[in-house]
Amino acid sequence: MLLHDTALIYGRYMCQSLRSRFALLFGVLTPLLYLLFFGPLLTGLPLGGRGDSWQVLVPGLLLQLALFGASFAGFMIILEKDQGIVERMRVTPVSRLALLLGRVLREATVFVLQAVLLVLAAVAMGLRAPLPGVLIGFGFVALLTVALASLSYALAMRVRTPQEFGPTVNALTVPSMLLSGLMLPMTLGPAWLDVLSHLMPFRHLVDAVRDAYVGSYATAHVLYGALVAVGLAVLAVTVGTRVFRTAGA
Repeated sequence: MLLHDTALIYGRYMCQSLRSRFALLFGVLTPLLYLLFFGPLLTGLPLGGRGDSWQVLVPGLLLQLALFGASFAGFMIILEKDQGIVERMRVTPVSRLALLLGRVLREATVFVLQAVLLVLAAVAMGLRAPLPGVLIGFGFVALLTVALASLSYALAMRVRTPQEFGPTVNALTVPSMLLSGLMLPMTLGPAWLDVLSHLMPFRHLVDAVRDAYVGSYATAHVLYGALVAVGLAVLAVTVGTRVFRTAGA
């Protein structure tokens, strides 16, 4: 029943996304602008890591896509609460875990599709990366989306208005981006900043994807990044499910 209920919720929200193709394309616009206008500035520069500038920048843009997109996914729940949709779902026998997973898996599907578009654009601009590394990058995008979308939905169930939700998410995502080395490797900065960045879980994810993009799949970065990504996703889904239960969603 859990699989059936999850597929039902997933299908409902996925159909909504497919009917809004403009929103699907618009979501990848910001990383694409970074790719077009920021990427050429890095060409030929020593960035302190293996691979060329595209193999450093594109993994960060992929995770940036998931970071900002999935973190704001909870806006939909706030709108649904105002429209009474959540209240109507409350009286159904659908599993609370399925109510969360269906939404979260839709977000993961959408952002992986956007990640594919971003990588295709990067290849046209000069990115060269092995196919297994690219697929590993998509896997990390999916895991990060599951984790952040679950936490975003949980937060949205606890707040009452978008005015409370938006600033809270911004206060968390912007420092996360700056301290994770999404745009440039943190090793380029001072030692204290590099040490501080290791406290951010996203730092380990971007290091793992960058290793994968140069064809290194059995490194400590990849292993540790995978453990962090899976652990974060499991923890976030657990927290999100608990909030959905207690909030009566």
